Amino acid sequence: MATEKAVHNVEIPDLRLGEFTLNIVGTSPLVSHSWSQKAKMEMLGKQLKKAATAKEARRPHVEFAESLYWLTEKPDFNGLSDDEAGKILAEIIPKSKFGFPVLAFKAAALDAGFQQGALVAKAGTNDLAKTTARGAFFVSGEAGDLAVIDGTPTPREDIARIAKGTPEVRFRAEFKTWSTKLFIKYNERVITPSQIANLFRLGGFSNGVGDWRPAKNGSFGTFEIR
Repeated sequence: MATEKAVHNVEIPDLRLGEFTLNIVGTSPLVSHSWSQKAKMEMLGKQLKKAATAKEARRPHVEFAESLYWLTEKPDFNGLSDDEAGKILAEIIPKSKFGFPVLAFKAAALDAGFQQGALVAKAGTNDLAKTTARGAFFVSGEAGDLAVIDGTPTPREDIARIAKGTPEVRFRAEFKTWSTKLFIKYNERVITPSQIANLFRLGGFSNGVGDWRPAKNGSFGTFEIR
């Protein structure tokens, strides 16, 4: 004889989401270092065990341009000398827009929060663990995964240490003064805007974003909330 199956009504609580904007202002220069297509192909070639090709002459102006996250159209430098590329850049850089990965800002906030005790779960408290906070809020910029950087990049030249401590000159872009906006979407049942803002405050002071940030033994890419 067939038995009747019990019917259960499942109530799913509403996912209460909130949104707000963080205004970020740089307190030290932001050094941008986007991976160029050439660098990506070189890394892929090594992983595929392809024979290395002869190194091309360095082109400082082109390397500067390649280190940026372009939001407007990036010029095509193929077939141009570095001097020719420099003249083009001098004309279009002031008219162009650039971004920076929003995940770098979130990583700075989460890492600083963990390192400084703001994200260490404790029994009997409302403290958050780092893994919980990671899924409790999300960050986007005016260009989606890229925050729009308000500032004009200029070239910088540095000596860096690569494999086995070999020195190498690097040409990158630097925003001496900069600001941006981050759009935050968060789970109101897990975290508050004040907690999130505090994480970014800590991240801007102690971790920073970009090359040579405090988290990488530098002093660049620090920021504050205004």
